[in-house]
Amino acid sequence: MLLEIRGHRLPGPDWYAGVCARRNIHCGLQLGRDPHELVRGGTEHAVWSVELRVLADDDGIDFRGRAVQGRRGERFVYLTWGEIDSAGAFSMFRRAKLMLADLVELFDDGVPDKVIAEVDLTDPQGGPRCARLKPPALTLSVG
Repeated sequence: MLLEIRGHRLPGPDWYAGVCARRNIHCGLQLGRDPHELVRGGTEHAVWSVELRVLADDDGIDFRGRAVQGRRGERFVYLTWGEIDSAGAFSMFRRAKLMLADLVELFDDGVPDKVIAEVDLTDPQGGPRCARLKPPALTLSVG
């Protein structure tokens, strides 16, 4: 199954929260410990695609793949936020978690070929969205 994450309303390239300033922020899909397909925070839209293997057995549905994190029953995919310094190094400071169990509600007619996750990437305070992604910031559909 292909998981396509479509991000919109990114918070901008710089973020100021009280005494904390983040500059040249980017968001990417986390594969293992590393960010991939980084998109600048000032971009209008972002799309990340990743293949997931869906396994069904007597214990239920499980997910596997390069971007899958967590243990069985608690699997998720991270979008990771970080600053890129002048040398090009990425320093993570926030992550958003897409719980894969939330996708199962779309499996009424079997496992779909593609699931689309629409994500509002700016939180109510104007910063990069983090923590568990939930409606209304997250909308799931079959592609």
